[in-house]
Amino acid sequence: MKKTILPAMILLATLTGCTTATQYVDPSQDQTAVMGLDYKDFETAASSAVDEIIASPLLVHPQASQGGRYVMAVSTMINDTTQRIDTDQLTKKIRMRLLQSGKFITTTAFGVGGAEDSMTAQVRQLSKSSLVKRSSVKKNGTVIAPDYSLSGKILQRNNRVDRRTQQVDYYFQMTLTNLENGLAYWEGEYPIIKRGDNRTVSW
Repeated sequence: MKKTILPAMILLATLTGCTTATQYVDPSQDQTAVMGLDYKDFETAASSAVDEIIASPLLVHPQASQGGRYVMAVSTMINDTTQRIDTDQLTKKIRMRLLQSGKFITTTAFGVGGAEDSMTAQVRQLSKSSLVKRSSVKKNGTVIAPDYSLSGKILQRNNRVDRRTQQVDYYFQMTLTNLENGLAYWEGEYPIIKRGDNRTVSW
């Protein structure tokens, strides 16, 4: 029994000693590149999109000088890659920065698959509850409809450069549609190209 346990303990100690210590990463100093999409890629695409939207003369609210801003709804953002991506990584960054810019505010009461936050509708049903003070219930006819919708797609294309090298092309494509007339008032595409060892997987 002792002869069996001792080699196992030595193996466990060896494996433990070979692990990489966990450490914090400073995003401003991080130069590590991976074949798949990482936080730096979403940051790059979101920043580029917001900069263009803010700079567009078509997207200046007529009452901007009085604090007027457009209401945006998030529509479909398609993940056409081999990776399991939560597209909120992209849309949330865009929403936050547009809100901070003072040009847009995002509605959570409407969405392609239903409301992002269903509480807007649910609180209005409290008028039927005997527990709730009727005057405190939010009124109907007060929810603001969106002016624009943000939609897009994240694509991935894999190509072999040579016997040892592969190239993975990622494209962040986005559109901001004016819901009054259905016209695209802004569109952007941001390619992110990566090359690496053929043995490296991109998912």
